[in-house]
Amino acid sequence: MIDTALFGAGRIGKIHAANLARLPDMRLKYVVDSHAPAARELAAVHGAEACSAEQALDDPAVRAVVIASSTDTHAELILAAAARGKAIFCEKPVDLELERARQCARAVATAGVPCLIGFQRRYDPTFAALKARLAAGEIGAPEMLIVTSRDPGAPPLDYIRRSGGIFKDMLIHDFDICRWILDDEVVSVHASASALSDPAIAAAGDADSTAVTLRTRQGRLCQINTSRRAAYGYDQRFEVLGSRGMLQAGNHRPTEVTAYGERAVAADLPEPFFLERYRQAYAAEMAHFLEVMRDGAAPRTTVEDGVRALELADAATRSWRLGRVVELDQV
Repeated sequence: MIDTALFGAGRIGKIHAANLARLPDMRLKYVVDSHAPAARELAAVHGAEACSAEQALDDPAVRAVVIASSTDTHAELILAAAARGKAIFCEKPVDLELERARQCARAVATAGVPCLIGFQRRYDPTFAALKARLAAGEIGAPEMLIVTSRDPGAPPLDYIRRSGGIFKDMLIHDFDICRWILDDEVVSVHASASALSDPAIAAAGDADSTAVTLRTRQGRLCQINTSRRAAYGYDQRFEVLGSRGMLQAGNHRPTEVTAYGERAVAADLPEPFFLERYRQAYAAEMAHFLEVMRDGAAPRTTVEDGVRALELADAATRSWRLGRVVELDQV
């Protein structure tokens, strides 16, 4: 049995706690949260103990940590867990500062512990099936990737002010998808952004709508369009154009029933938000974390992937601010 400590008892922490509880070889021993009542409540649900970060990290019986706390705690907890030889699962991003993220990667490498970053889209059955078919050569060599990623609504302004900006908070997933699907590294970034849904977002120094073009070492192109306002639900889809065809991964809906009437054909709207859309992916990534610890499987989403995605987010932010293409060696 692998004793695990969970940091963060918010909405994503609750998802990870439930998925941990379903795994036969893992046990949630501790829940840590700066809001003690939330920690106690979640711990009680799963027969765990609410405690301090120090108690959880210093317990030699704890072999793994799951970090689902606020972004500003990620790096500190990664460094502390690595120093104690514990396996690490951490939600994105590693940190908002690139050098701090690189420091975490070095610490993980020195400690020789696995560190998975929560890029759950790689574990989504639909996206993973597309990746497998692409790798099998079904459409030849990939040449272009088009990603659409739209939230149903913007988060609270207080969150936006401390999020690090839309490129680090929202598009970091899309940057990871680009690297994963095209199996190539990005050499240049051109980003444009606007605040269209709420002028208060612009006043906070951020944007809610973006258009990004990435170019890879092999000349492949990726176009990403994002918005924090989609009236019809959570819009997550992409397509890959290859030398011999195209593969598309579309939205998920609550049901796949389609009604055909005299005036229209109707289907369900997309899932309302990420917790519903990626329900299976969250379970799969935690099951993979167990495989890494128990069976020695190679991590699919590493701390280096987290650093690379943050590099692209930094470059996109610079590109937007400067109004020009940014080469990665300038970051």
